[in-house]
Amino acid sequence: MLRRTNAPRFNTLEELGSWAESNKLRTEQKYGMKSQNAKRASGLNLLTNLESDSTYFGSIAIGTPPTAFNVILDTGSSDLWLASGSGSSSSRASRGIALYEPQSSSTFTNLGQEFQIQYGSGSAEGVLGSDKVQFAGFELNQTFGLVNETTSQLLTAPLSGLMGLAFQSIAASGATPFWQSLAETSGALDSPLFAFQLTRFTNATSESSTGLEPGGTFNLGAVNSSLYSGEIDFQSIPSGAPGYWIQQLSSLTVNGQSISLANGSGSWAAIDTGTTGVGCPADVLESIFAAIPGSQQGTGKLNGYYTFPCSTAVNINVKWGSSSNTWAISPADFILQQTDQNTCVGTFFAVDSSGTSAPAFIFGDTFLKNVYSVYRSSPAAVGFATLSSTSLNMNGVDAAIPSPTVGSVVNVTPTSTGGSSGSPSSSSGAGRSTPFAPSVVLLSILLGAGTVWGMI
Repeated sequence: MLRRTNAPRFNTLEELGSWAESNKLRTEQKYGMKSQNAKRASGLNLLTNLESDSTYFGSIAIGTPPTAFNVILDTGSSDLWLASGSGSSSSRASRGIALYEPQSSSTFTNLGQEFQIQYGSGSAEGVLGSDKVQFAGFELNQTFGLVNETTSQLLTAPLSGLMGLAFQSIAASGATPFWQSLAETSGALDSPLFAFQLTRFTNATSESSTGLEPGGTFNLGAVNSSLYSGEIDFQSIPSGAPGYWIQQLSSLTVNGQSISLANGSGSWAAIDTGTTGVGCPADVLESIFAAIPGSQQGTGKLNGYYTFPCSTAVNINVKWGSSSNTWAISPADFILQQTDQNTCVGTFFAVDSSGTSAPAFIFGDTFLKNVYSVYRSSPAAVGFATLSSTSLNMNGVDAAIPSPTVGSVVNVTPTSTGGSSGSPSSSSGAGRSTPFAPSVVLLSILLGAGTVWGMI
């Protein structure tokens, strides 16, 4: 019997291989890697855990009147897009997906700019528009992509799209992300930050028939002190880093054995809620599994992954920046899938960022389930804290999933509407308006959206 782990349940090794191959490719393409992008001052959005920690999503509402949509909250990209009901009905991804219908909103504006989204498993295209967007108790007029044509199976219910939470400097649309517009608007937020607490269901003894479980909490403008204990350990985003939430990986150990890391940018890591596992350079991956007796390189569709004996508990510990704090990854989170009675596939996989602006490592939910993570724009930093007993007690507990968010909001007129600023180093300043090019290509892949939806 296959062990329930960090990916959807697979019945055969071939199914697992197809998912693993697609997951790795999506990670590489998202970062352009080589294959072997009363005035409320804080708010929250409750998350849903899909398919045993495969991905986590929240809800937004768009238009007048507002309509709710489920979107992946992705700190590894910066654009907002939704499946749309406009365009060719014969090619749109309408299989049970909630579609944004621009003609149903009195506040929608068509910006007249086309764009195309490319993925390892297909493509999507549409137009850029703007409308009122509600999220975490706030409302802004936001530029976003309306996807109206996709290749088969690119997008699957209950998801309708993606909200990028990285910096504007890597937004293919040129638009300032929702969170960043608020952070750059004086008085809009208590603090220029947001935070995630993610639940773990990968090793739960029971499973929801829908594959949906409570996913944790997203906070905007403030942290939730009930979800962590101790201090938040903030480490600055390295100088010169691109517009991802970058941290310097300063130490990595496997069952007590230290793994050699490159200096400088060679050990930069994107902290990415939109990725299921952890991507790392091939030589580092080889060293990690060399410290695990009985491990072997994957072959075929598992190329870039490793297998190891399920009886081996793998303890991974990491340090970030100049901090002396050590952060552990649970052995349960190191397992992607059990393939037979004795063999498991690891959640770490190889990526090659050479020749790109992408970081060498991508640390996704395999790590982030183990910490309370905070993303601060000014001064630009990422912080980690120990999960509280309140957070830990949410793991594996069947309960009702959150309802979509449509309700009382505070309307904010942002200081900036887009532009070429918005990098981590300049994120405290207002952005400058920049005209869009006639055709915008969005190269963004949701790292590890755990089922092979073809969707980001």
